[in-house]
Amino acid sequence: MNLISKWFKKGNRDDESPKASTEEFVSLVKVYFQAVMAVNLGITNINFVPDLALFKRLLKVPTQNNKLGVAEKSRVRKILMQDYGLAESFFKEIDASVKKNCKTQNDIKSYYIVFQGFCNDLFTLIGNLMQWKMQVPVLLKKLLHNMTSKTIHQIVTKTDWKDESVRKKTIAIRQYKKTLGYSEEWITEFVYTIVLLAKKEKRKPEEEK
Repeated sequence: MNLISKWFKKGNRDDESPKASTEEFVSLVKVYFQAVMAVNLGITNINFVPDLALFKRLLKVPTQNNKLGVAEKSRVRKILMQDYGLAESFFKEIDASVKKNCKTQNDIKSYYIVFQGFCNDLFTLIGNLMQWKMQVPVLLKKLLHNMTSKTIHQIVTKTDWKDESVRKKTIAIRQYKKTLGYSEEWITEFVYTIVLLAKKEKRKPEEEK
């Protein structure tokens, strides 16, 4: 979470809009996860949700109705929608996923392990399958989104892969998908946002040269 610290170092997120990055995006998604967990499970010990704690402290988010997570959930969702163009459906799926998998506070760690495994396998495979597609200019966002969508569809439906390692990864990803409960559309938006941000980050040093 050092990146969030740097991002919000001026103390007021609404006054200064930072330059988005892949790591900032993933960190904010984690904050949303933890806000949902705090609300659903009635967490009062803020140490159980360290990313949320840092977000709350840096943005000086007041606790709403004496319930941790309510105000933070609303605030981070607003940031993600405004800065990354995410739809309400993106957050509804996270809400449903956390509700399904986190019945007690002991389930939180397991959820993160599953989600991390899902991300590791998914982005390893995306990097393999979308190598040449990564050359698509950032300005052609619609084309990049379509390519991402088609690749995700292949990952979750195609069975006749020539490369055995790719086939095994797709099987693992489908199992993670089933456990977490995320739809193909949600995965597409998550991956597309990260791919787009990664391309912008790569382009910046080239422009500075």
